[in-house]
Amino acid sequence: MKILLIEDEPELQKSIKQYFEMEGNVVELASNYTKAQQKIALYDYDCILVDITLPGGSGLDLINEVKNQKSKAGIIIISAKNALDDKIKGLDLGADDYLPKPFHLSELNSRIKALIRRKSFDGNLEIILNEIRISPLERTVFIHDELVLLTSKEYDLLLYFIANKNRVVSKSALAEHLWGDDADRLDNFDFIYNHVKNLRKKLVEKKCEDYLHTIYGIGYNFKIQR
Repeated sequence: MKILLIEDEPELQKSIKQYFEMEGNVVELASNYTKAQQKIALYDYDCILVDITLPGGSGLDLINEVKNQKSKAGIIIISAKNALDDKIKGLDLGADDYLPKPFHLSELNSRIKALIRRKSFDGNLEIILNEIRISPLERTVFIHDELVLLTSKEYDLLLYFIANKNRVVSKSALAEHLWGDDADRLDNFDFIYNHVKNLRKKLVEKKCEDYLHTIYGIGYNFKIQR
């Protein structure tokens, strides 16, 4: 999962980033309104965590920008500004949830996972696609009820492919999803081929249908015909 954290408190920023990266996520940071604007305009995210009070502007205006761009990102407001008017305005603008500070990171984690399930997988605790069964809470994958051992990147790739099934996904989109800002500094995307090849091999070895199709010169399509 790729998360954008828009927060200007250094200690909270650090603790959220460390916690969610240990969970296997990519976390990008924006400490002020202008930096957040730039990231929202340039990159796609699964979830955006936004404070209301920011140097240079309001998080509420950022929510409005995200919605105007037709982004599919889930939005959770995290703010010590617990006024009812701000909460209502944020939700009316299109935020999906509101968590007042201080909060436990485990609760934030649960809310993010619930939000992603609602947006991408119809709210199901398990993701089931034909012979594939995924438990996001445990980050486990089963093929025909047999456990498949995937690396963290392979798991994230599979989840991303399923969320975007029957769509052509470019190599650059995959790189950005898995590595965030660091993808801009890569000379090429050869490593994507290796991760996809390893993922495909592990799935097929468990008698999974080969859903992954290479679109030469562009990327991949996780094609489901039934």
